[in-house]
Amino acid sequence: MDVPAPREEAAFRAFFERHHAELARFAWLLLGERAAAEDLAADAMLAVWRQWGRVERSSSEIAYARGIVANLAKSRIRSAVRERRRNALFWLRPGEAASEPNIAAVVDVRRALARLPFRKRACVVLRHSLGLSELETAEALGVSVGTVKSQTSKGLAELRKILGPPTGGRGGSAWGSIPNGVGQ
Repeated sequence: MDVPAPREEAAFRAFFERHHAELARFAWLLLGERAAAEDLAADAMLAVWRQWGRVERSSSEIAYARGIVANLAKSRIRSAVRERRRNALFWLRPGEAASEPNIAAVVDVRRALARLPFRKRACVVLRHSLGLSELETAEALGVSVGTVKSQTSKGLAELRKILGPPTGGRGGSAWGSIPNGVGQ
């Protein structure tokens, strides 16, 4: 554990004050649940604190922290999926086949984002909600810029399918409620 020395504490506190809200918002957009996002952001900041020496030596402190948030979110999502599958299997009667529920059209952007695979969701959120460049997004997720480009493009295409075509007004489509114009 690489815990900061007292002289580094001020730098970490400044980092925390500057970036905690952004990291919590990123977690919320990935998870779709405010309480879980706040917990995840706190866990991420604890990990940043414990690794502060490495964080400071990285090319970008915030990219390092975003990577931690992304990895923690991925782990949490995978764990929740495994738990849902275990519960579904537990309640199946012998001879019944597990099937995906028939989900009605979703107009809520958070629910639409939650339907995207993790990497696509992370790319869309980082690029269009948090306004990161392709390079910053690649650094945060530990992938290539090409992967960011393709996953963002594919993620937006899937959102368009889920949400339907944008309309001129606000009625009939959720595009107007997408943070910072995602998909426009």
